[in-house]
Amino acid sequence: MNLIHLAIAVAASVAGTLILVLVIQRLRHDSARNSAEKIRSDAEREAEHLLRDARISAKGETIKMREECDAELKERRKEQANVERRLAQREELLDRRADSMDAKQKNLEKQETEIAQLRERLANREQELNRGISRQIDELERISGYSRDEAREVLLEKLKNEVKNESGLLVRDVLEEARERSEKEAKRILTYAMQRYASDCTYERTTTTIPLPNDEMKGRIIGREGRNIRAIESATGVNILIDDTPEAVVISCFDPVRKEVARRLMEKLIGDGRIHPTRIEELVKKISKDLDEDLFQVGEAAVLETGIPGVPPQIMKLLGRLKYRYSFSQNVLQHSLEAAYFMGIIAAELGLDEKKAKRIGLFHDLGKAIDHEVEGPHAQIGADVLRKYNEAKDVIHAVAAHHGEIEPESLYDILINICDTLSASRPGARSETTELYLKRLEQLESIAHEFPGVDSCFALQAGREIRVVVTPEKISEGEAQMLAKDICGRIEKEMTYPGQIKVTIIRETRSVEYAK
Repeated sequence: MNLIHLAIAVAASVAGTLILVLVIQRLRHDSARNSAEKIRSDAEREAEHLLRDARISAKGETIKMREECDAELKERRKEQANVERRLAQREELLDRRADSMDAKQKNLEKQETEIAQLRERLANREQELNRGISRQIDELERISGYSRDEAREVLLEKLKNEVKNESGLLVRDVLEEARERSEKEAKRILTYAMQRYASDCTYERTTTTIPLPNDEMKGRIIGREGRNIRAIESATGVNILIDDTPEAVVISCFDPVRKEVARRLMEKLIGDGRIHPTRIEELVKKISKDLDEDLFQVGEAAVLETGIPGVPPQIMKLLGRLKYRYSFSQNVLQHSLEAAYFMGIIAAELGLDEKKAKRIGLFHDLGKAIDHEVEGPHAQIGADVLRKYNEAKDVIHAVAAHHGEIEPESLYDILINICDTLSASRPGARSETTELYLKRLEQLESIAHEFPGVDSCFALQAGREIRVVVTPEKISEGEAQMLAKDICGRIEKEMTYPGQIKVTIIRETRSVEYAK
């Protein structure tokens, strides 16, 4: 019974609990529905507010956009009106231009008509002129006795002679102007060079005549059966000439160094009086050694004096040998130093390498130191020596070309020729025999006499000027200038002379009458 009651109680409790749960759920459901309704109601009210605000805002934007569109439309209408006004003005301008073009076209057509008429009149006039010229030519042919072709040849020949004469005069004027400018500049440079370096024109030359204290010394020099003089000649390679000249002997040798050794030997032997073959051989060895040192020192001094770097000792020794070498009484070493100084000064004026120019000037006659030992011209010998000691190519070529054996290739080649002549042709620098001088004057006058139209000619100023008198009927003014150039060309080709020779053509007309 209790179990039943317990079961009922439990069942009742469970049912109450279920009912309570259902009631609570029902209440929750109603509360949620009420909340949802409230939220929906709030959302609807909020949506209505937003929709109303959106409508108000959209209406404002629409009004604003409409105002902007109206303003833009108004502006575009204004621009369109301006464009239409400009187009109307442009159209009006085009109309005026079209009217002007029509007027110009009519004017051009009128001018073309007038030009055609003028051309027709000119053609008629030309025909009349041609007929008149033909009649005049026929009349001229009848009067002159020449046909048209013959008259043309005569006129061309006359014109040719006139043009030749005029061209000769023009060439003379141009050459004279160019000569004046070049001579002025050349004189300035050469005068400056000679002013910078002006040495004596004469040099001390080693004598070959040895004075003796008395005639007894001649016998001692000859020795018993001539053994002493044979020993001297054998050791030195010279010839001792003992003639009837009192108290003097003469040393003869083509080698200037050997001659200097013999000269020193004779002075030593005469000074101490001990003359015998053994003593002669000892002195020759000692003097030769001392002379070699002297030659080197002389060459070294020349190199230092000109300021040339990198010269081999062998070249210095050869330069020293030039001290005892003479050319027409001019000392070759002194001549080489002069040429070096002239080269340096003129090269500096012309903007060339001064040291290279001095090097060429000092070395240009180097071949004369051994030209008695080696065959060939001294210019080529010197170039071969320089080539042996690895000298620069342009220096070697300038040395080889300074006498014209080969063609010049640079300004240095021409400049060394000028400076060589400048040093050698100065008054008193070299001696010349009277016979050679007279032969040069005769050759100069004979060359001028060979040209046609030459009446007479005279060599003046020791052969440095020749005046040529021509026949005026045979030589015109223009041809006189060309004759002077031709004579200069012949002189340069056929003659050898120092410096330069001035050629003056004299053409004059003389009218002579006698009062009776």
